Amino acid sequence: MPTVLVEKEIINKEKKMTDISTIRNIGIIAHIDAGKTTTTERLLFYSGKIHRMGNVDEGNTTMDWMEQEQERGITITSAATRFTWNNCHINVIDTPGHVDFTAEVERSLRILDGVVVVFCGVGGVQPQSETVWHQADKYKIPRITFINKLDRTGANFFNVVEQMTKRLHANPVLLQIPIGNEDKFIGIIDLVKEKAFKFVDLLGTTYEEMEIPEDLKPQVKKYRDKLFEVASEADENILNKYINGTGKITTDELLNALRKLTIACKIIPVLTGSSLKNKGVQFLLDAIVNYLPSPLDVPAISGMEPVTNKSINRKADESESTSALAFKIQTDPFIGRLTYIRVYSGTIKRGHSIYNSTRDFRERISKIVKMHANDREEVEEVSCGDIAGVVGLKRTFTGDTLCDEKTPIILENIKFPDPVIWLAIEPKTKADEEKLSKALSKLSEEDPTFKLKIDEQTSQTIISGMGELHLEVLVDRMKREFGVAANVGKPQVAYKETVTKSAESVGKFIRQTGGHGQYGHVVLNIEPNQKGLGFEFINEIREGRIPREYFSSIEEGIVSALEAGPLGGFPVVDIKVTLLDGSYHEVDSSDIAFKMAASIATKDGILKASPVLLEPIMKLEVIAPEDYLGDVLGDINSRRGRVENMAVSKKIHTVDGHVPLAAMFGYSSSLRSLSQGRATYTMEPAYYERVSEKLAKEILGVV
Repeated sequence: MPTVLVEKEIINKEKKMTDISTIRNIGIIAHIDAGKTTTTERLLFYSGKIHRMGNVDEGNTTMDWMEQEQERGITITSAATRFTWNNCHINVIDTPGHVDFTAEVERSLRILDGVVVVFCGVGGVQPQSETVWHQADKYKIPRITFINKLDRTGANFFNVVEQMTKRLHANPVLLQIPIGNEDKFIGIIDLVKEKAFKFVDLLGTTYEEMEIPEDLKPQVKKYRDKLFEVASEADENILNKYINGTGKITTDELLNALRKLTIACKIIPVLTGSSLKNKGVQFLLDAIVNYLPSPLDVPAISGMEPVTNKSINRKADESESTSALAFKIQTDPFIGRLTYIRVYSGTIKRGHSIYNSTRDFRERISKIVKMHANDREEVEEVSCGDIAGVVGLKRTFTGDTLCDEKTPIILENIKFPDPVIWLAIEPKTKADEEKLSKALSKLSEEDPTFKLKIDEQTSQTIISGMGELHLEVLVDRMKREFGVAANVGKPQVAYKETVTKSAESVGKFIRQTGGHGQYGHVVLNIEPNQKGLGFEFINEIREGRIPREYFSSIEEGIVSALEAGPLGGFPVVDIKVTLLDGSYHEVDSSDIAFKMAASIATKDGILKASPVLLEPIMKLEVIAPEDYLGDVLGDINSRRGRVENMAVSKKIHTVDGHVPLAAMFGYSSSLRSLSQGRATYTMEPAYYERVSEKLAKEILGVV
């Protein structure tokens, strides 16, 4: 019954304008299977937002609402919710842990004010932990850490803290230490309050204060002293009391000093517990309120004035001109296109229009909703510092700025990594063609790292993403949500052909069919062109040998012949063709005759000019810890790659090189295997290079 009253009070408060200082916009980030979703589920339960805790293994958690998430036991899409704790309104975004869905983390971090980083007490700082940590570094986001699963066999709280220092170069400051470990983990010691608490019931809803165990008192003193030393940096009063012993440092003084240092990203407060066993989550809720910033505690958002490109700032103030950033697009089966926004200044109201300064047009807001995973609650307006979903924006995309048209601003867009894997896809039946097109369009709107294109050489629809799992999930969504049946396979490498020497050739097209015939005769010189310049046509014909009106037809015939080379039917590039001579017939010559003659001469000349096969070469950058460098370099060499440059920073090596695209399929999985998932890479097209004769025979199937 008390919980129901709390919920009514929340709803009534949200009808009024929320005090900005009581808002916390936070994310939960971590490596896959560290316990993000379980932790979020417990935050919702203890705050009274939900009345029954779900379990990831049972597929019934609130935040993992997609069928694929429930089946696979992983988070695929970031889910937003909102609850209250200690009179603070907390917007939470639960993000995926798998590297294939890193875009969900990227766009969430762009609009959050603080994050909770969850570490597994056994696994510690795992590969994706490093990735999300560096993403948070990029946006300078204050964070607190929660060392989870301390009840598990092999858990080691202090080992994880040490890994944070060594691997992440962080400055962890312990706010708690555990009482017991593994199956003997029974409670925590709050170092700020210098009190010990024991968890009593299985639900973790009650805990009781206990005496600090004698064997832990030396540790308590050690880490309490560390707290005072750290807090002294932010508060001169604490410094004087600590050094001179002139008075007692109060809990509030210590808390306020630690809050300042956390918001300034100078320290990382560390808490611990076991989310699955319901231990320590209430203390985490207190820490979110006490240490993570409100929108008033972070710097004013900066952007550009569209016309002058002058830098301007917008404070988190309702009286300021409105500015908001669209950070996610979602297709909702009930209300259509849903745009998630973070409002930085001013107020956005239902039924009003808003200006999209990124694309220079106005849109009308038909509904504003507060999200709770896939459930919605309609509200009349959303104010600065808050996060909400908006219905009615038809042409707004991820990264677009929404603002007042009279005082426009363009906020910094969200940058996403380039896709690293490609697959070919085609509809199984003619009826699926339109469905596939619609599904691909909607999915690419939702996911900025999902790209699609039609390959000009193969006419295949190529979809690209961040990994095999990423594309597997998207193909599964096409089937379930859009009813599309599709065949999926590997894309073909877009090879090309060129020539290696000069050759002269003659092309004649002569037909006598009664009446007017066909006559075209050209002499061409075929030779290699400079790398990357493509096709070049030069006319050196003597005056009168061929009338001027046929020159364009001759060039068309050459271009037509270059579309499919003699080796494998691939386009011919980097070739120079010179028209040397020819002849014509006053009656029988025509455009089509000279076009055919030029095509014949070009094909014959390419064969004489020693054609070779070219393959696409990719520019590759691999970032790997020192321990795995040898294996990474060996693998690049085995893929016919060339390492051009290497740099090292804090035992993290960056390897730059070039590798043939044909050798890079499956590289994502291979690199993860080689480096235990700790290495990352990016890849982009660089140039085309000649294939060896032996390899060319293999590609072309020549025995």
